[in-house]
Amino acid sequence: MIGRAFLASLLALHVVAAPAAAAAPDECKPEKGTLKLPASEPWAQKRLDIKSAWRLTRGEGVTVAVVDSGVDYSHPQLRISKIIDETHTGHHDCVGHGTAVAGIIGARYLEGVPFHGVAPDARLVVLKQSNKPQGSIGKLVDAINDAVEAKADVINVSVRASDHPALRAVVQRALADDIVVVAAAGNVTGPDDEDVPAYPASYEGVLSVGGAGPDGGRVDSSNAATPVGVIGPGIDITAPWPGRSYMRGLEGTSYATPYVAGTAALVRARFPQLNQEQVRRRIIATADGTAGAGTGAGMVNPVLAVTAVLPYEAANVPVVAEPPASALPADAIAKVPPRDETAIGVAAAIGTGALIAAILVGALAVLIPLGRRRGWRAGSRS
Repeated sequence: MIGRAFLASLLALHVVAAPAAAAAPDECKPEKGTLKLPASEPWAQKRLDIKSAWRLTRGEGVTVAVVDSGVDYSHPQLRISKIIDETHTGHHDCVGHGTAVAGIIGARYLEGVPFHGVAPDARLVVLKQSNKPQGSIGKLVDAINDAVEAKADVINVSVRASDHPALRAVVQRALADDIVVVAAAGNVTGPDDEDVPAYPASYEGVLSVGGAGPDGGRVDSSNAATPVGVIGPGIDITAPWPGRSYMRGLEGTSYATPYVAGTAALVRARFPQLNQEQVRRRIIATADGTAGAGTGAGMVNPVLAVTAVLPYEAANVPVVAEPPASALPADAIAKVPPRDETAIGVAAAIGTGALIAAILVGALAVLIPLGRRRGWRAGSRS
């Protein structure tokens, strides 16, 4: 089981206002994960029905930037295209947080492994902005800037920070560059968190994500003070972990956010004509339905996000619903053969002859016995 202190530290990465000097970490020992997973899929995957969305897209051609604590690039389910280390301390994930978030977004499907990511064919770019659960505004801003430079289509920010001019400016730059910015609504770890909104999730144009349980309701740890667009699975989460392992029982909007970022990757791959605002609106419009304060439009729904026909979308945007069945080929149904008049005539003649023969046989059957009784003499008139 995971200790309370460890769980609290993982609820979300935090950043402080003053930039910290880059230095090698004192130690890089993330909590030990497990190599054993239950045979059944995690509830989050079943609840979102992710594999059904794969019939249309698996996120191919889309780049997702993961701004976090690094990644275990050796994990068998993770294919990392690029790692940018803002801390200059090495790419290793000393927290575990970044590996989990990257895995939820894009872990490959492996036969016999119950866990998989939302968009396994998406290209993952990891930007390490911290070695610890806490980080700095400066590194966070640098990481988002570098994500823009890396031509990301989606940026996942499972980080909670305070409002800051530099952070606001870099988020506006990302949105202006047509990037979908998905950010965690933050978590309530004590009384001081309850009424404090999280950033960058609270900035206009950002797709803010709260945490939900299996019933679709907001979990207690999810911050309702942040304006929420949608919610995602945010409790009892299973995800990849450093050491080529997995961690179970994770909680927080940090882990709900990548489910939504992965969905954004599916939408961008399936529907490349949509701009970042339209992608955000589509995900919100196709959510399962609000469940009260802090739940926004409700639970993210990847299947509807890539199939729903939204009447307000531009006329030049192609329909993304399942295509109708193709028409049957001309030779699929046998045609009625033409009328054969000769055969009909022969059949009629044969039928008539048979009828006459039957009548004659019947008449003879009556007349022959009668003739025998009269000795073959003519009969008298009555």
